Amino acid sequence: MKKHFLPCAVFAATFVMSSALPAASSGATGDVVEFSGYAPGTIVVKTNERRLYYVLDDHRARRFPVGVGKEGMTWTGKARVEAKFIRPAWAPPSVIRRDNPRLPTVIPGGASNNPMGDAALTMRGGVYAIHGTNKPSSIGGFVSYGCIRMYNQDIRELYRLVRVGTPVVLEE
Repeated sequence: MKKHFLPCAVFAATFVMSSALPAASSGATGDVVEFSGYAPGTIVVKTNERRLYYVLDDHRARRFPVGVGKEGMTWTGKARVEAKFIRPAWAPPSVIRRDNPRLPTVIPGGASNNPMGDAALTMRGGVYAIHGTNKPSSIGGFVSYGCIRMYNQDIRELYRLVRVGTPVVLEE
């Protein structure tokens, strides 16, 4: 297995590649909605809506609910998907460990206490990611250190749709 050490949000994350992505369930929450103004294949996150849009064509997008950065930890701007990881392991950085001193040094990929969920798409040198979650109740809130959280079935679907290089736009 190849290990990658990348930060996610304000913290460091460790990603471990595995051989297969879990099958997507029919429970994915993305619905197709009218959406325009972006090129097909673009990911658009509207932070205030707590929604992620994957642009299908000039008039439609898949819309997914997401969790976004806590107050003071949101960001806006453009990025690209730089890497894709399945079942990422996570090493909590000092800022997270300060808030949660009982966290283990590394949480293995696939572990029930791993906050990265089933898959991750990293951006901006690995500083941020769009990833799954082990806390589905956090979806729809301002909850992260800057990353975008999705239901695991939704990140599995998005993982299949995007390629490295996919443009990402974060707006308020």
